[in-house]
Amino acid sequence: MPQPLIIDGTSLHYRTDGARAHPCLVLCNSLGTDLSMWDAQAEALASSFFVVRVDTRGHGQSGTSDAPFGIDRLGLDIIALLDHLRIERAAVCGISMGGLVGQWLGIHHPQRLTALVLANTAARIGSGEAWQARVALVRREGMGAVADGAAARWFTPAFIERETSTVAGMVDKLRAQNAIGYAACCEALAQADLRSEVPAITVPTLVIAGEHDPVTTVEDGRWLRQQIAGASLATVAASHISNVEQPQQFTALLQAFLSQ
Repeated sequence: MPQPLIIDGTSLHYRTDGARAHPCLVLCNSLGTDLSMWDAQAEALASSFFVVRVDTRGHGQSGTSDAPFGIDRLGLDIIALLDHLRIERAAVCGISMGGLVGQWLGIHHPQRLTALVLANTAARIGSGEAWQARVALVRREGMGAVADGAAARWFTPAFIERETSTVAGMVDKLRAQNAIGYAACCEALAQADLRSEVPAITVPTLVIAGEHDPVTTVEDGRWLRQQIAGASLATVAASHISNVEQPQQFTALLQAFLSQ
C-alpha cells in the first residue's frame, strides 16, 4: 500500500502500478473524477512504466481544505508526490484540469519532466464568470446540480447509449464528489490562464484533442501545438473524456509518444 502523503495538513491519495525500475508516468485526472478514470491506461502501461495515479486534491480519496488555492497548488502537489516517491523526473499526462496542471509543470518545473501529454485541455478553459457561476450553483444546490448534465459534456451520444454502465458509474462518482473540494477546484480554474506562458514549455509535448469535444475543442489543441515548440497534435474520435471513450486509441498514442 502507498504511504500516505500529507501536504499542508491535506492528504493526497495516490496509487502506483508497475515496477519502480521502469520510467515513471504520472496521470492527472479531470475535474469531478478520480484516479480510476485511468484504469485502462494503467493496466496497459504498467508492464513498461511505473504508473503513478493521483486523486487531485478535493477529489476521490484526497482531502481538501477551506483555504482557496490555484492551479499552482495542484502542480506543487505533483512535485511533492514525486519527492515523496523519490522520483527525479517523470512523464506527466493530464486530461482537462489535469492538462492545465501539466502545462503549469512544463512552465515552472521542466527539469522534473521527461515528457508532457496534454489531453482535452486548453491554456484557458472556459471563463471566470462561468466557473464562478458553477461554484455558486454547487454551494447552493449540491453536486446533483452538475452531475445531471455531466454525461453530455463528457461523452458522445453514441458512447452514452452504448456504455451505459461506464457512464453511470462516472456520473455517480461525480454526484458523490466532495462539494467543497469540487468548488475549490472550479475557483482554481476560474483563475487559471496560462496563455501568455505556454510558449515557455520546452519539454517534448503531445497534445491530444477529442474530435467531438465541446469543452476543449480541437482548435484549442491546435493552438497549444502552435504555441509549444516541437509539440505534436493527435485527435481521437471522442468527446471530452477521450481516454475513457476511446481507451485503446488513447493508450496507443500515449505509448507510442512516450516510447520515442
